[in-house]
Amino acid sequence: MKKNSFIEGTIFASLSFLIIKFLGAIYVIPFYAIVGELGGALYSYAYTVYSLIINICTIGIPHAISKIISEYNTLEMYEAKERTFKIGNKIMVILSTILFLLMFIFAKQAAYIFIGDIDSTGNSIEDVVLVIRSISFCLLIVPYLAIKRGYLQGQKFITVSTTGEVIEQVVRVAFILVGSYLAINVFNAKTSIGVAIAVFGAFIAGLAAYIYLDVKIRKNKKEFNMPSKNQKDKVSNKTILKKIVSFSIPLMIVSITTDLYNMTDLSLIIRGLGYLGYSGKVAETIGSVMATWASKICLIVNAITFGLTINIIPHMSSSYVKKDYKTINNQFIKSIAMVIVIGLPMSIGISLLANEVYYIFYGASEYGGIILRLLPYSIMLGNINMVVNTTLQSLDKFKTIYISSFTGLLTNALLDIPLMILCDKIGIYPYYGAIISTMIGTSISLTISLRKLKKDMNFEYKELLNIIKKALLPLASMIVVVLILEHFIGPLFTTRITSIITCIICAVVGAIIYGVISYKNNLLYNSLGEEYVNQILRKIKIKK
Repeated sequence: MKKNSFIEGTIFASLSFLIIKFLGAIYVIPFYAIVGELGGALYSYAYTVYSLIINICTIGIPHAISKIISEYNTLEMYEAKERTFKIGNKIMVILSTILFLLMFIFAKQAAYIFIGDIDSTGNSIEDVVLVIRSISFCLLIVPYLAIKRGYLQGQKFITVSTTGEVIEQVVRVAFILVGSYLAINVFNAKTSIGVAIAVFGAFIAGLAAYIYLDVKIRKNKKEFNMPSKNQKDKVSNKTILKKIVSFSIPLMIVSITTDLYNMTDLSLIIRGLGYLGYSGKVAETIGSVMATWASKICLIVNAITFGLTINIIPHMSSSYVKKDYKTINNQFIKSIAMVIVIGLPMSIGISLLANEVYYIFYGASEYGGIILRLLPYSIMLGNINMVVNTTLQSLDKFKTIYISSFTGLLTNALLDIPLMILCDKIGIYPYYGAIISTMIGTSISLTISLRKLKKDMNFEYKELLNIIKKALLPLASMIVVVLILEHFIGPLFTTRITSIITCIICAVVGAIIYGVISYKNNLLYNSLGEEYVNQILRKIKIKK
């Protein structure tokens, strides 16, 4: 075990999350084939509710623990650091138990939010209740796992923390595929039973990752800054508790609001499509494609963002304690630049090859490729907003998080149905209206946050603007090349194998074009840093 620098931790975390998101995107191919479209919709319902509940535990308190431990470590208050970890665990015992009971007991009410009174061609209320209750057991282990990660990340042990997440994902994917296949194809159980077993896999995976982290921490105690026997820092348990609450509650509120809207958004899409004349089955299918299946294809794009968010908090919090605002501004610019320089070309690539990519994952779909054409750009904006909000959290700018998030979400909510109706009236796919409303809301949130950081922290964005300008040429070149290739070889795809070949050719050629031009105009050096770019080039034998 060793502590990681900002760039090193980000790169390792991003690579780990790339593996996690790749597995998360790839497993849906066989899983979707096992459970079908309505089974996929059930899976979406379960995880939409679970995301709302679990984020209360895993977004707020663990990030607060990470931030406080980073502060105490910087100030050499090692005894207070360990007490913070213990207090965090005690809070989680109470919170996770209450949330588990609420999710289990009120599963039927949650089911009605999704499908209400739409026609009977889709899933039943009982099916939705079953999968929601099956996934609720994850609340008995995953929150404690998140606390351990916060403890490690706060002390800049990013490698161990993210390795645990890789283990969790491998176990989860294996359980999902084996469990659902055996239930449906071997024991001839209902699809809802197979999906219920699949979502329960998150509990088994969380348990495996928890055991791994617990063993690593116990075996490497000497690597941590442990307090001496007589050390007793002058900070009370009440003060620590107050810090945890003050740091975590704003994030919990924003997380709850966001996930509540995601639930409402899915419901609005389904009901809005019903209003526009779509059948219940088709409306459910489109809703699940937007909420889960197309989004899962974009998970790989999220890898760099998740790597940044777990790495920003301890490093920025440490710099904030030292009042090193110049370093904070530099870390912020590097963070946004990495999301744009790495994530944007991936998003554009998925969009350009939407039909082929969706066909590879799920087979022929009337709606999948159409939705995937626009969705990556909405997710890209969300990734940038996630990094900005994490920065605001690290700098104690909770009021700004409230204002920007609520304003964006309210805008999104108000525009959802009107834009769906407008798109339908002018001949555009109505579900594009829901995606566009999300993009507008996220853009408003970003504008508010960036203006506040500039005003309060004197953040400068000149370097970021220069990086964006430099990215235009390689992006434009990549788009032209991929469009030409897709035009000539895209129509040839008739099977998954030929679609994969098409995507590989376009992706490799596009990546080479983008990478070479980005290297030549110093875009890679400006965004990732000269030291790490040269290190990568030496490893792949391009530079001595």
